[in-house]
Amino acid sequence: MNSEMLLTSASLLLMVTIVAIAALRGWQGWLRLKTRELDLHRPEIEGGSGSGMARIEIADLKERIRKLEAIAAGVDL
Repeated sequence: MNSEMLLTSASLLLMVTIVAIAALRGWQGWLRLKTRELDLHRPEIEGGSGSGMARIEIADLKERIRKLEAIAAGVDL
C-alpha cells in the first residue's frame, strides 16, 4: 500500500512537472512572438517619421504628468 502511494505521488509529480515545463515553454514562445511583433511595428515617435498622432499622444502624456506632479506638490491648477 505504501509503495503504491509513493509510485502514484511520484507519477503525479512527474506529470505536473512536465505540464509546467510545457506551459513555461509556451509562455516564452508567446513572449518572443509579441516581442517580434512589437519590433516590426514600432513607429518612430521622435525620430522624424512625421507621425503627428504619436507627437500629440506624447504631448498629452506630458501634460498629464505635469498635472499629476502639480497635484502631488499640492498646487491648484
